[in-house]
Amino acid sequence: MDRNLVALKPALVWKHFAEIVRIPRPSSHEEKIRRYILDFARAQGLESKEDAAHNVYVRKPASKGMEDRKGVILQAHLDMVPQKNNDKEFDFTKDPIDAYIDGGWVTADGTTLGADNGIGVAAILAVLEDRTLKHGPLEALFTATEETGMDGANGLEKGLLHGDILLNLDSEEEGELYVGCAGGLDANMTFGYKAEPTPAGGYTAAKISVKGLKGGHSGIQIVCQRANANKVLFRFLNAAPCDVLLASVDGGGLRNAIPREAEAVVLVETGDYDEFAAAVKAYEETVRAEYASIEDSVSVKVAEVGKPAEMLPKEVAGNLIKAVAACPDGVQRMSVAMPGLVQTSTNLARVVSDGRTVKLQCLLRSSVNTEKEALGESIAALFTLAGAKTELTGAYNGWNPDMESPILKAMTASYEALYGKKPAVTAIHAGLECGIIGSAYPGLDMISFGPTICYPHSPDEKVEIASVGKFYDFLVDTLRNVPEK
Repeated sequence: MDRNLVALKPALVWKHFAEIVRIPRPSSHEEKIRRYILDFARAQGLESKEDAAHNVYVRKPASKGMEDRKGVILQAHLDMVPQKNNDKEFDFTKDPIDAYIDGGWVTADGTTLGADNGIGVAAILAVLEDRTLKHGPLEALFTATEETGMDGANGLEKGLLHGDILLNLDSEEEGELYVGCAGGLDANMTFGYKAEPTPAGGYTAAKISVKGLKGGHSGIQIVCQRANANKVLFRFLNAAPCDVLLASVDGGGLRNAIPREAEAVVLVETGDYDEFAAAVKAYEETVRAEYASIEDSVSVKVAEVGKPAEMLPKEVAGNLIKAVAACPDGVQRMSVAMPGLVQTSTNLARVVSDGRTVKLQCLLRSSVNTEKEALGESIAALFTLAGAKTELTGAYNGWNPDMESPILKAMTASYEALYGKKPAVTAIHAGLECGIIGSAYPGLDMISFGPTICYPHSPDEKVEIASVGKFYDFLVDTLRNVPEK
């Protein structure tokens, strides 16, 4: 594997990205990346600070002759999604990402790469370092803990930023300018229970495992209609050909990733086990057929295991299974105003038991706040009827498009001059920080753009090398052509 990222162009961007991938920075563990940026700013002689929400702010004065240009805020987030393959031994709080070049792409060995949003961070650092660039007054805002709740954006100090334009470098398709995004809402459900002893005899214990799904970003890839491992697992449990006692469940991972894997330990009467195992095998073929053009590595397997000592009470398990089977998941409505854009969706991200509770989490997204709220209330009602405690938290607004935006017009012209075609102007069904930052700083003229990143939030994540060059050249040209105040 070729791991020499520093040989790639643009040199300054890849130099910083090569350093960033070696700095552990999963959400809520961003101390080292903050220190890296603050040390960098100090070495460059740039004003910098860390605020109470652990955002890092750096200021670079305008280059000579550009002092009268509108101020630009370059913004990216510091954290990354920590996802790995089950057979990969890796500690995201300690281990460096093993990034390597694979043809025209950079990817990682068995883990997320962190190009989301490490490439954006690297591009900002390159701009701050390069003294040959022409630009007006610059501010860099590196926000904290975006992936698990947008904590940094929500805690951003008012009065900290002074620019007129915000360029968010957290989009994932080169040649597209994003002018709007979805808002979000977390639905949290908890089934409490007192564990019961498993039957003394006459039962066989087995583990049902769903694996091999593609997963991905629950906003960007939700339109692909990929299989959700939690829904696949509980669909079978709900329709099993015999009585099933549920001992434990562990499905999905992060709230903003489509679940790739899920497993449950169950008990069935020994006389029914062969029929049960045959049903699992047949079900695997059903799922493969249903997702034939979407998922290419579906695996639904069952294997006998040692009998656990405890299990969920039958009533709790039955209510849980039926509620998960009935829970809405995936695309709920497409946008009429912007064809091809998902308007509203939900992702059943997590189902996990710990011997006392089963906790579930859905992440809802919508560009229509009332629709998002109604979907949350519907999911809460379902699980309340099933006996769970429900809570809706973490609501944040979307970002409404402004098709008359001055920076949109300037960047459209710049892209066309560079590459001979107009960029696509669209919105994204994901939670960009622009909506939150724009609420705190009304009047900001905002655009989001970035290089091409495939499969973010999954171990298949990769960034296209050529697109990084185009993205960075476009960024530099945009800064050179920012209009006067």
